[in-house]
Amino acid sequence: MRNVVALVAVLVLAGCAAPRPAPVVERTQPPAEQPPAAQPAQPAAPAQLAPEKPIPTHTVKRGETLVSIALQYGLDYRELAAWNGITNPSQLRVGQVLVLAAPAAMAGQGAAPGSAAANPQPVPGPAAPMAGAPVATPLVSAGPPIEARPLANTPTLKVEPRALKVPYSDKAMAEFSVPEPPAAPGAAGESPQAPPAAATPAPVPPAPKAGTQKEDVDWMWPVKGKVIAPFSEASKGIDIAGKRGTPVLAAASGRVIYADSGLRGLGKLVIIRHNDTWLSAYAHNDKILVKEQQEVKKGDKIAEMGSTDADRVELHFEIRRQGKPVDPAKYLPPM
Repeated sequence: MRNVVALVAVLVLAGCAAPRPAPVVERTQPPAEQPPAAQPAQPAAPAQLAPEKPIPTHTVKRGETLVSIALQYGLDYRELAAWNGITNPSQLRVGQVLVLAAPAAMAGQGAAPGSAAANPQPVPGPAAPMAGAPVATPLVSAGPPIEARPLANTPTLKVEPRALKVPYSDKAMAEFSVPEPPAAPGAAGESPQAPPAAATPAPVPPAPKAGTQKEDVDWMWPVKGKVIAPFSEASKGIDIAGKRGTPVLAAASGRVIYADSGLRGLGKLVIIRHNDTWLSAYAHNDKILVKEQQEVKKGDKIAEMGSTDADRVELHFEIRRQGKPVDPAKYLPPM
């Protein structure tokens, strides 16, 4: 009996004791780890510029003319004048340096190192939000508001002066949000029309090529007659005897690039450009029958034989390959 009383007393005392608190489990999720900041892209190494090709030039010597220089290099004197900005071909100066290539041939070399075109600067774009990063809340204060009107029964939040701190609420967030830009004018459902694009000037067509572009040219004798002076480095051509007024024929098809008497010692001269490689010249004519830039066919009558700047009636005939005189007898068919 005494044991039963003691057991009951122990149970009563145990029931009156303070209960142990239940273990508390933190259920809030740990903050998301921010991804590492993106490393700025390293600028690409500048591309290696191709070695620039030397620009061909010619230094004007005493006694030279624009026509003689153009003939020396197998060029049209008009092109040579345009490339060098020459408006008056008779105003060449001794020592003047002329470029012998079109501007298009000198372009495309790339911008100079260190220039803005060679080292374009990257244009900064809008920063993209990082995934998983917490959204920053506006700056608010937990203290009492300063002259803030009650949010209840107030359609809009007006706080003066601006930039005062107000208690944080969903409505306050809505009031401080940036309004959407107004819709573009136009009917509903219609996309705004884009501004008209600037008119692009039409490209200038390249100058037509003279004659055939084949390397080989089908030559013929410009006149029938006796060769009285063969080719030499000094003469640069052959001299063919004949009678005054004998027709001088185009030795091959091409375009007349010169028809005048501006070269001393050659009299009335006609030069035909057959392609980018070949020229032919006809000197000492009595009369010129073609005009510059005129297209001619093989065998067309271009002049009449004469003795201008010569001691007798003759035709001085030259064939030039890339401006260098060659022996016409090696290219003309047997007479």
